[in-house]
Amino acid sequence: MSTPTITADASQGRASELEELGKALRRVFAGLRRLRGRQARLGAQEVSHAQFELLLELLERGELQVGELAEAAQVTPATVTGMLDHLVAGGHVERSHREQDRRVVLCRLTERGRGEVRAFKARKKERWERALADVPEEDLRAAARVLDRVGSFFEEA
Repeated sequence: MSTPTITADASQGRASELEELGKALRRVFAGLRRLRGRQARLGAQEVSHAQFELLLELLERGELQVGELAEAAQVTPATVTGMLDHLVAGGHVERSHREQDRRVVLCRLTERGRGEVRAFKARKKERWERALADVPEEDLRAAARVLDRVGSFFEEA
């Protein structure tokens, strides 16, 4: 059984494609950095990208302790507490204490918060679908596989 040989042209072509992928990832990361600096409008209130991430965690996972939110957002509980102050003041989140242990602070979306986060997500989903409408499903699957591999690369770095 013969071992496939990679020609110099194929090797150079692959190197070129990997370089283009790296450039595309840098553009994505730059866009994400800009996104993180923007405010999102939820009803009459503006929330930061980081605050919106907390709202998404609460929407997806339900009631959470401050420490669980901090872990999900990869920030300190003190940082989450400050972010929650803003979200509580805006009527998006409510806090309560666990009856068995009053030191434990529980957070959950209010009905208003849940509705506004769902509406925001629906608008973003429409934009996402429009942006990728002409990309074949096979390419979307390939992109997902590549991004998973890139994510693993960063986890191991």
